[in-house]
Amino acid sequence: MGTVHKHGRHDVIGDHALDDPTVARLVDDASAAPSMHNTQPWRFRYLRAERTFQLRADLTRVMPHQDPEMRALHLACGAALLNLRVAVAEAGLTASTTLLPDPEDRELLASVRLGRRTGGSGGPQSSARAAGRAAAGGDPLGSAAGTDDDLALLHPFVHIRNSSRFPFEETPIPDTVQAALADASRCEGADLAFPAGWHLDLVLDLIRTGEERNRADEGARADRAAWTRTETPGGEGGAASDGVPRYAFGPRERGGRVPGPDYESDTGGAAPVRDTATFERDPHLVLLSTPRDHTDDWLRAGQAMERVLLLAARSGLASSFLTQAIEWPDLRWPLRDPVSGRGNVQVVLRIGYGPHGPSTPRRAARDVLDFG
Repeated sequence: MGTVHKHGRHDVIGDHALDDPTVARLVDDASAAPSMHNTQPWRFRYLRAERTFQLRADLTRVMPHQDPEMRALHLACGAALLNLRVAVAEAGLTASTTLLPDPEDRELLASVRLGRRTGGSGGPQSSARAAGRAAAGGDPLGSAAGTDDDLALLHPFVHIRNSSRFPFEETPIPDTVQAALADASRCEGADLAFPAGWHLDLVLDLIRTGEERNRADEGARADRAAWTRTETPGGEGGAASDGVPRYAFGPRERGGRVPGPDYESDTGGAAPVRDTATFERDPHLVLLSTPRDHTDDWLRAGQAMERVLLLAARSGLASSFLTQAIEWPDLRWPLRDPVSGRGNVQVVLRIGYGPHGPSTPRRAARDVLDFG
């Protein structure tokens, strides 16, 4: 076995082999990714001889009514893939990623072959050098919006980024921050737009219509209820390792224009009645779109989404998802670019200055990882 080099919390083996605890830590980082209703629809396999991770879809976690085409599943797995790339970069290694490597195996979404970084040892020292270069150039966001070599800069925010269903400030987001977020999205093959004026009004109307439909649709309510956790953490049976726990519901909307899910109705009254709060009148929304709308585009969009979310957290921004309009094909279509009519909107994000959301449960690496 090769020499073990210590890099922060990862043990990197000189001949590219990784010990099992290090592989598990990489998967723990990957599994911090967001997913619709926190379903965590992914599995990982590490092939020791090939030094390759396989990312696989967990089809037991499909939402049949809200995600019949499994678009949201692929977005979530794309986000987990981006987190894995970030963790690998922080460990001082490179990641050669192939999407959909086997057309005959629809559960195999990506393979990630690990390699040795040239020109330096990587790890936290590499991250520090990149941060120093960024500071010298006067870029407050560093180069984290840029290349794969700089993904390690985002690693400290992998476990800090959490969905926040709380009110944000109306404070404008600087143009420089918006530009950096757009650059981060483009690095992964997706476009980012910040709707304003009548376009923002239209998007908010579509989201509210989607939420009203979800509340009236028995199938959508069943999907949400299946992943809503009302038990007390540490209570009888222990806390769940997935789903949305009640402490993360956030308050109900008393004023403003941020329609949120109706957890009380979804659970048949099992969830406690939440407090109310006034949300933003003009929330900062982000539309992430891709030129096409195929399975590989969904995986790219998921990676772009997570790269944007991590950079947003690095910039001091909180974030949450507003998926309701995207869940209905006739509402998703009008979300497209109002000028060109192009693009397929994959994600609607709400970002702003405000409280970061609480951590939600995650399955342990032993439950989502095996070795080959």
